[in-house]
Amino acid sequence: MIRLHPRPARCHRGIHSLRARLTLVNVCLLALSIVAATAVSLMGMRHYLLERVDAELLMSRNALAGSGFTQKEIDSLSAIGALREQFLPDASGAGSLPRATTVLVALDAGHEPIAFAQIPPTGRQLELADAVDDPDALAASAEAADVNLDSDPYRVVASRLADGTTVLMATDTGAVHVGMKKALRLDLALGTVLLAFLAVATMLGARHRLRPLEDMVETASAIAEGDLTRRVPAGRNPVTEIEQLRVALNSMLHQVESAFETRERSSAQLRRFVADASHELRTPLSAIRGYLQLYDKGMLREPADRTRALARMTAEADRMGRLVEELLTLAKLDQQPQLRLCGVDLSRLVRDAADDLGAQQPGRPVTVSAEGSMVVQGDESGLRQVVGNLLANVRAHTPADAPVRVELTRERGEGNGGGPGAVRLRVADEGPGMTAEHADRIFDRFFRAAVEAVDGEPVPAGSGLGMAIVHAVVSSHGGTVTVATAPGEGLAVTVELPAAARTVSVHKAVAVRSG
Repeated sequence: MIRLHPRPARCHRGIHSLRARLTLVNVCLLALSIVAATAVSLMGMRHYLLERVDAELLMSRNALAGSGFTQKEIDSLSAIGALREQFLPDASGAGSLPRATTVLVALDAGHEPIAFAQIPPTGRQLELADAVDDPDALAASAEAADVNLDSDPYRVVASRLADGTTVLMATDTGAVHVGMKKALRLDLALGTVLLAFLAVATMLGARHRLRPLEDMVETASAIAEGDLTRRVPAGRNPVTEIEQLRVALNSMLHQVESAFETRERSSAQLRRFVADASHELRTPLSAIRGYLQLYDKGMLREPADRTRALARMTAEADRMGRLVEELLTLAKLDQQPQLRLCGVDLSRLVRDAADDLGAQQPGRPVTVSAEGSMVVQGDESGLRQVVGNLLANVRAHTPADAPVRVELTRERGEGNGGGPGAVRLRVADEGPGMTAEHADRIFDRFFRAAVEAVDGEPVPAGSGLGMAIVHAVVSSHGGTVTVATAPGEGLAVTVELPAAARTVSVHKAVAVRSG
């Protein structure tokens, strides 16, 4: 019986699904990569631009320091420049000071702002003088420093003139920071677009790549509901790990289905076997109980009646004993016992069984073709039971005058100079025969086909275990047994045994015939 389980959800679409987690991981990794790349690029850009500003400032400072001018000489040069601009307007700007974004302020020995080039200090210059704490240290340093003038960033250097005057030169770096902010916004915009594109691409790719897993979930759900024939459909790429998992899962499902079918078939056969055995044992027990009740009630008053009842009870007890012995034989064969192998002359077993049949039915024509000695390695008691059951089957299911022929031959060994080959035993009668449907079940336990003799009277049937024992014993010896029959053409049973019998596992063979 198949136990049904609740069908699991096909796919969880929330944040905890594998697809969402893959997308989230990819997006987070890309976001971290974009942040790191943006930080590195902005730091490199800032370093490069500030280096250019510092290079210009240091070049101006070195040029001023290398000129050897004093404050008075610079004032004189400034006066000459004013006259030149007045009389030579076309030359204006030829020797001008640095660009307007540069702030210069001169400091005296007390670090107080003074006029420079005859120009008094402006508010921005005074602010620069206040922003530098130690002009002497700055003049001795080989690097520029950062200062803020009215919240605007500047880079500043200091140069000492020949008369001890200190000149501070600062360049506005606001354009550098503005450019970095623009680059940051551009990087963030492009990063956002890339993250959105990656999220969509990852979702679509994960949906395509994880489709086989969803198929596996659907297949598992169908199997849980009882459809053991479902399999995971094949994918397009047979080399991926998911495809390899699909192949392995389908192989496992095939094994599970086979095992389940085998178990169900074995369970059904066992139930049928127990029911048949109970029925077969109940019949003689009922007969014996009935005669005992008749005797107990005093209804068997005549000696002849008592003798007949005793004979019937004895016959039913013998029948029940034979049935139990046959069941024990099959049970031992089911346990795969170790055979006692020895040299067995099948010719002698065949002649003995034929003599027994002739003694039981003198009017039956019996032809035996078993000249010479046919020795095989096997269990003598088991092989004797095989031959006896085959002839007992003829005696029980054919008219008493139906001819029977028993043939024993040896096949030629394989290979050049090979030893003796397999031994073939064939028992053929001229009875009513069997249909193909009945022939397929002839080795099933407790199977009896209803046949009629030539005169229309039903032929008495046995327990239905004789042919099952034949099949089990022959299989335990590594041999085969086949039947050939048709309605009105008799039944021919062929047993083939190897010359050197080998013990094999007969559990499966017996289990199949347990119905």
